[in-house]
Amino acid sequence: MIAAFSTRVHDRRGFDPSNNDLPPQQKLKKKILNQTQSSKAVLSGRLRLVARQKHSRALIESFEEWLNNHRAKVSRKSPLGEALSYIAKYWNGLIRFLDDGRIELDNNSVERTIRPITLNRKNALFAGHDAGAENWAMIASLIETCKLGAINPHTYLATTLTKIAQGHKQSKINELLPWNFEEQESQGVV
Repeated sequence: MIAAFSTRVHDRRGFDPSNNDLPPQQKLKKKILNQTQSSKAVLSGRLRLVARQKHSRALIESFEEWLNNHRAKVSRKSPLGEALSYIAKYWNGLIRFLDDGRIELDNNSVERTIRPITLNRKNALFAGHDAGAENWAMIASLIETCKLGAINPHTYLATTLTKIAQGHKQSKINELLPWNFEEQESQGVV
């Protein structure tokens, strides 16, 4: 089953830490992280789930009460009102971590990974043609896949293009995908 979840990173947007009437967002997140994630590398999903049920559920329930009370008091058009509306809109996804120990509280690592792709998207607008933009997207995807797999993108592309130029069979194209690439294959090819 696929279920959407929302990241806790974005629920802090729109909050002004100098305003005393705001929820202690940073403190809340730190408290949850300290209680349930301090041994993240050691804890399995099941153990994290138990810890979250024990420590985080009460914090989240009190925050939900605060959220509902303050949404009624704040203008929806104000930055705070927009932030509270965002949290309310994605509430089910934001609290999903309470029911699944495998879910991270934030997705900063994913956000950092896709940032180059997102920034590159604007550059692709100037590819000159749809086919050029598609080719650009494929190359960017291959490069980022290499980075995820700790493969040198330049070495991968040079080796792969050399193999194609030397007549690699199209029926065996899967052999050239980044997850099937091994650095030692490239020795002597480039």
